[in-house]
Amino acid sequence: MGGAAVTIAAAMRTTKMLLIGKLHPLVLHFPIGLVLAAATAELLAILTGRESWRAIGIANLRAGAAMAGLTAVAGWALTSAPFIEPSPLLEWHRWIGVAGATAAIGGAALSVRLGAQSKPRLFVYRATLLGAAALIGIAGHLGGTLVWGVDFLHL
Repeated sequence: MGGAAVTIAAAMRTTKMLLIGKLHPLVLHFPIGLVLAAATAELLAILTGRESWRAIGIANLRAGAAMAGLTAVAGWALTSAPFIEPSPLLEWHRWIGVAGATAAIGGAALSVRLGAQSKPRLFVYRATLLGAAALIGIAGHLGGTLVWGVDFLHL
């Protein structure tokens, strides 16, 4: 491959990454809402003893985990854009978001075998789900701070 072909290939990769990255603002609200809904449903399952809440939580977690993975990939791609300035806050947002997506995917994987209802497995599932919800909530807050500034929650 000649120098011009390599440059064109690199530009095409950059354009594709930027296109994927621009999906980040579009998809980021899904995992926040779905994983937080899953955690809320699991808490209701604990409080009421009704398995139907767990089923609702698992459905939300599985959808939220898929969207969290997509959101993390899109966010990572977005940071390669020339208009994104690196900062410590961006790095915290990035890595906490990746950790939250990973925890959500792990929780979704754990949910597949919850039918046996072993208490240790249920405990690990709950801890993973609640951890994912906390991490995704923190990453969302940091993302809001990046976009809207530190005072974005003040009225």
